[in-house]
Amino acid sequence: MFNLKENGTNVKTEIIAGLTTFLTMVYIVVVNPIILSDAGVPFDQVFTATIIATVIGTLWMALSANYPIAIAPGMGLNAYFAYTVVGAHENISYQVAFSAVFIAGIIFIILSLTPFRKQLIESIPNSLKNGITAGIGLFIAFIGLRMTGIIADHPTNLVTLGDLHSPSVLLALAGLAITLILMSRNIHGALFIGMIATGFIAFFTGQLSFQNGFTSLPKLPEGIIVANPVTALGDVIQYSLYTVVFSFLIVTIFDTTGTMIGVAKQAGLMKDNEMPRARKALLSDSIAATIGAMFGTSPTSAYIESSSGVAAGGRTGLTSLVVAILFCFTAFFSPTIAAVSSVSAITAPALIIVGSLMMGAIAEINWKEIDEAFPAFLVILSMPLTSSIATGIALGFISYPLMKIVKGKAKQVHPFLYIFAALFFYQLFFLGAH
Repeated sequence: MFNLKENGTNVKTEIIAGLTTFLTMVYIVVVNPIILSDAGVPFDQVFTATIIATVIGTLWMALSANYPIAIAPGMGLNAYFAYTVVGAHENISYQVAFSAVFIAGIIFIILSLTPFRKQLIESIPNSLKNGITAGIGLFIAFIGLRMTGIIADHPTNLVTLGDLHSPSVLLALAGLAITLILMSRNIHGALFIGMIATGFIAFFTGQLSFQNGFTSLPKLPEGIIVANPVTALGDVIQYSLYTVVFSFLIVTIFDTTGTMIGVAKQAGLMKDNEMPRARKALLSDSIAATIGAMFGTSPTSAYIESSSGVAAGGRTGLTSLVVAILFCFTAFFSPTIAAVSSVSAITAPALIIVGSLMMGAIAEINWKEIDEAFPAFLVILSMPLTSSIATGIALGFISYPLMKIVKGKAKQVHPFLYIFAALFFYQLFFLGAH
């Protein structure tokens, strides 16, 4: 079913890859409820909704598209939902905001059923694809460094070296050292083994504890929040949420598309500059986003943390199936997951190392041609500095056609790029970068 031999992998490798991806992204089941609860959504509601959306999207990716890519609520999108859509508007409740997410999801499904998104991926030039891959790598490495305190905030320089004597930094550095030694010795599943070792160190040094027990039953206090498309559309019209729907759409499309390209390229799954089974893969996040909105979570996206599973050897949907199964079990272990997820140093080394692996895509960019090099550079630079994959992609899409026009190569640019350059320009300069 998963064509393991054709993809040069085996069951053991795929299971280890699935465990690795799961451990690097499971923080979302804690962080997402914390962020959305600021918009008034009950914590337990978001916790369960997050798992439902993740399982449905990742299962679709596994069984239909056969890719080692996990789907879950996007980090930037949940903050946009909580602090911009709901937080900045007193008259918009989270129920109304979920209506906008629901409508965006339905439009998303329709677009994914057409050749549009597949053609979009194929229209993106190699320099931007490689820039997206490298930018995501730099971004997740930066996240790993900041979440542990290795890099800290600075009032003048924005960031600086953190306190190397703090327990979190020492734990992260120990985990990084262990994992790098394992990788240098070509130990299979080094990322996962490194996380386990770091977890044991955290437990025995008192940084990891399980004070609230280990298990609890999943809850949905408000049941299904959005169920009727007509009612949801009425909310969008009544509160004039057109720009909100557009923002959810545009960010999700390019966040997911960019991440899928990056992960598929890293896994060596791109064929002749195309992503096989692209339409099936792209349906996964749109379906998950729609169903997630019904139960109470912000839009989903392909997860950049999937690259850690790919680095551990994941090449097929069996990796994603393992991730989905583990998230199902997670629904009953919220106190345990909360405890492990609260110690960022356990998973941060994997993010840092995977980031370094993905940066290898820079070598494939034609740096001698400014019209190819600068847009890619802009993507790579802006992703970590703006903390947004979508913003990096937007700046790349805007600058690439402009550079080609200046160079007299306007005809070499796919028509889609001109259309989306205009849409991105409108979003960034008139709607704001969310």
